[in-house]
Amino acid sequence: MRISSLLLVSVLWLSAPSAQAQEQRPNVLWITCEDISPHVGCYGDPYAVTPNIDKLATQGVRYTNAFAPIGVCAPSRSTLITGMWACSIGSHHMRCQVKLPDDVKCFPEYLRQAGYYCTNNVKTDYNFAQPASAWDESSGKAHWKNRRAGQPFFSVFNFTSCHESQIRLPEAEYQKRTAQFTDKERHDPAKAHIPPYHPDTPEVRKDWARYADMITYMDKQVGDVLQQLDKDGLAEDTIVFYFSDHGAGMPRSKRWLYDSSLKVPCIVRFPKKYEALAPGKPGTTTDRLVTFADFGPTVLSLVALKTPPAMQGQPFLGKHAAKPREYVYGFRDRMDDRYDMIRAARDQRFKYIRNYHPEKPWFHDQFISYMYEMPTMKVWQRLADEGKLTGPPAIFMAKTRPMEELYDTQADPHEIRNLAGLPEHKATLEKLRAACRTWQKDIIDLGLLPESDLRSRFGKTPEYTAVRLDPKAYPLERIAAAADLANRMDAALQPQLIDLLKDQDVAVRWWGTVGLGSLGGRKLADEKAAVEALRKALSDPSATVRVGAADALCRLNQFDEAVPVLGKALADGNEWLRLEAVNVLDRIDEKARPVLEAIQQAKGDKNQYVVRVVEHTLKDLK
Repeated sequence: MRISSLLLVSVLWLSAPSAQAQEQRPNVLWITCEDISPHVGCYGDPYAVTPNIDKLATQGVRYTNAFAPIGVCAPSRSTLITGMWACSIGSHHMRCQVKLPDDVKCFPEYLRQAGYYCTNNVKTDYNFAQPASAWDESSGKAHWKNRRAGQPFFSVFNFTSCHESQIRLPEAEYQKRTAQFTDKERHDPAKAHIPPYHPDTPEVRKDWARYADMITYMDKQVGDVLQQLDKDGLAEDTIVFYFSDHGAGMPRSKRWLYDSSLKVPCIVRFPKKYEALAPGKPGTTTDRLVTFADFGPTVLSLVALKTPPAMQGQPFLGKHAAKPREYVYGFRDRMDDRYDMIRAARDQRFKYIRNYHPEKPWFHDQFISYMYEMPTMKVWQRLADEGKLTGPPAIFMAKTRPMEELYDTQADPHEIRNLAGLPEHKATLEKLRAACRTWQKDIIDLGLLPESDLRSRFGKTPEYTAVRLDPKAYPLERIAAAADLANRMDAALQPQLIDLLKDQDVAVRWWGTVGLGSLGGRKLADEKAAVEALRKALSDPSATVRVGAADALCRLNQFDEAVPVLGKALADGNEWLRLEAVNVLDRIDEKARPVLEAIQQAKGDKNQYVVRVVEHTLKDLK
């Protein structure tokens, strides 16, 4: 179906409900928080102090398999508010700004058209400019109280009190925050449950204890909202959701695709008059797989509205509930100032992770300044640098990653034993690999394009629209095949990788540079031929390919011709090309000195992420 047809259908799809239907529709309240996994009492965590959330669980249905699509806020919220996978609409990179096509809307817009009063208090962070039509109110004062008498409402209250940043508050501010805590509400670091992938140090224990304290603080805020709902006499008319925007704000949880990053607490409470909509009785659980792309369609379904045609999520509750999912999916792309691409698929038991940059580490040389403010991250890196890590903490400080990971989340809930190479798990690996690839094809995953190409390839047409109007504009399967070839890190594939550099598509040529660069440190079939091909690519018509070739040459210890190309790229008009280039210069340390002047000039860049990497680069060059 063409875009214009989809837009027409999305307009015609929503018919105005009758006055009687409006009166019978429930209010819906979302109470959301930030950066926590299911570390609350009702999920069996003995360390937690969360009486209000625990009480809510006795009154509602607790979801044991609820997942965010990514372990960081903005792309997660982009998926949540649109019912679309962020990597399908181009909003998958952290803190990017995309233009939404006409037929992709924030789901509260449909509620407003149906007569609902929609409020958001307070965070948006969608990776696109908030449409004026999304909310009746969106501010720190937004509240259901401001609606017309008798008007149904959809209200969101989001609490940032357990965000990653709150764990590392200055001591005086932290003590002020917790001043009203009783002794039983304070968490003893000595009793903290340290996951096996973290080193067990005083710094790590303190961070986990503070994380638990902040969850307790947030629990009090949840109680306040629920108390207000009762006080206003609305509890019996309101379906209440409680969930987090993604998993724990601790290193190796936040920003990655493990369950510690994607799995979230989720409780839905149904008043008696709407108990027929519930998947179970109060106090019960469901293991149904649900994901954030489904939450918007689910709210629409609960108020008897159909899912708009463009939405990719599917309702799991209400009149239009779909059959249960077999899989949920995850994605990771640029995190602040550092580039990556990972995709994941998970069923009820197994998790598949596909690393599109296995040549890159998990953490080492992937310095994200915001993440490294956490004391846990600092001590973990220090121990790695001193060679004092063993076991799982050492795994995640390795210089490279496997192309594929597979975990049995029942037997190995912390996902530290990679089963991908074991013959007995071959069938599971192939099944989940196929599921992941099918999903990428179905949603037209834009992540296979380097960001500099993504933002320039389609001109002023929104990326989502462009690839549907003209499939030839983005030959997904051919680009994915190039990425597969590049990711195998097999020196025997060198001739095929060189052939990729001759392709007419920019992204295919770029993946060719990635593949050749990943062979750095390995015995090449013909190093001279690889270097010669990459040197030719330094003159490619595409600046994206030129920077990719320079990156690859640096990985092959060929700096003389590559570094000037990177220095020149720092003045390019494409801000994401500048970020790609400075990332390479930062990685090569002292070898970047010949373009020191260009790096220094980039301190005034308008892109904050370019500036962050420039500052880190200059620090190393002093």
